[in-house]
Amino acid sequence: MAETEAAALRTLARNVRTARTRAGLSLDELGRRAKVSKGSLVALEKAQGNPNFATLVRLADTLGVSVSALTEGAAKERVRVVSGDAVTPLWAGPRGSEARLMLTTSGPAPVEVWRWKLQPGEEYPSHPHQAGVVETVSVTDGRMVLVVDGVEHSVEAGQTATFDGDVGHAYRGAGEETCHVIMTVQLPPGPG
Repeated sequence: MAETEAAALRTLARNVRTARTRAGLSLDELGRRAKVSKGSLVALEKAQGNPNFATLVRLADTLGVSVSALTEGAAKERVRVVSGDAVTPLWAGPRGSEARLMLTTSGPAPVEVWRWKLQPGEEYPSHPHQAGVVETVSVTDGRMVLVVDGVEHSVEAGQTATFDGDVGHAYRGAGEETCHVIMTVQLPPGPG
């Protein structure tokens, strides 16, 4: 494992343990609520796991924090400029689709900013998030199908859609060309 990957895993382990402790959850209870095995959580908190994107989202939702709060170190600068090619995709599809979490704003109700690339016909299904999560997708190129609670919505370049993320939803590339999407995920205010 490369040192940068090892450092990222150590940061994730520390952040999950801190968020779990802050939430007052045992490993058993976090595992039950997030539908993640206790063994996986123990390995993760020892920086020995390799959780997939869906697991990170379930943990973040259960802990009431952003995915960034689990994966990033402490912010050091007043202004953060993030280059898309410097951010590792958190999800990659077999046809070349990908999702990159660019950054998360600070404050009582954080907002995650994502860049998605969806290949025609490739889909990412998402489980429901915690109540109060609002997602917004803005298509900059191409076309996608947004599926919310089983209903399909076509969203084309120049269009933006928003929805409550507490129901099952999916993003699917449509048409003949790659679809590029900027997504924001507005999280409800956190504790304290």
